[in-house]
Amino acid sequence: MLAMLSLFGAGLLAGAMNALAGGGSFVTLPALIAVGVPSVAANASSTVALWPGGAAGAWTYHDRLRPICGVSPYGMLAVTFAGGLAGSVLLLSTPSSAFDVILPWLLLLATLALAFARRIAALLHLHLQGRAGPVLLVQFGLGVYGGYFGGAVGLMMVAAWSLLGETEIKRLNAPRTLMVSTANTIAVVAFILAGIVRWPQTLVMLAGGLVGGPAGAKLGKALPPWLTRRLTLCWTTAITCVFFVRAYWHL
Repeated sequence: MLAMLSLFGAGLLAGAMNALAGGGSFVTLPALIAVGVPSVAANASSTVALWPGGAAGAWTYHDRLRPICGVSPYGMLAVTFAGGLAGSVLLLSTPSSAFDVILPWLLLLATLALAFARRIAALLHLHLQGRAGPVLLVQFGLGVYGGYFGGAVGLMMVAAWSLLGETEIKRLNAPRTLMVSTANTIAVVAFILAGIVRWPQTLVMLAGGLVGGPAGAKLGKALPPWLTRRLTLCWTTAITCVFFVRAYWHL
């Protein structure tokens, strides 16, 4: 019972974090591992638990598809779908012992994205707009990352699109949400079909996330953005350090 209560609380906090600044997987993944779920199954279960909140957000943007970096949004959705499928299959093929070693680096990458992706997107542009090949290749890679792990992948997409020539950053929220949801949706299907999802823990966490999301959105209206961002980065940095210790010092 105590384990299930902790998972509900983790889902609650993760839902609130995703509504505020992102980084919810930095709560759900450690919580699942802490109650004894192997890391690969924990990552898959975390993705499933957080999926409804992301899918709901994506649905609100379903009628706002627009070209990204001059490339058709349907082409972008197709390569994101393919990348998400490839990433999920890759995760299912990774032994938990190997994923335990890889995971801290994925968390570090996600933390760096949370810290710097927006700044990079605002400052740098490669101006490759209209060149579909590089754009689709990068998007496929982001889809693979989204299906495999996915932490902060939305921010990575915004940064990558900006680097590839997209100048209207303020209009990227809709395509970002849709692309992330696409990668997550095919990953969720793959994880369910593979039978790797730990349903009792996942459903409890999912319920917490459904409560935490609206609560986080309301809280976000009261808290200054800089505060939520700093609190999120403090948490993600701490979790990343813990997983490095866990992987390389065997504590």
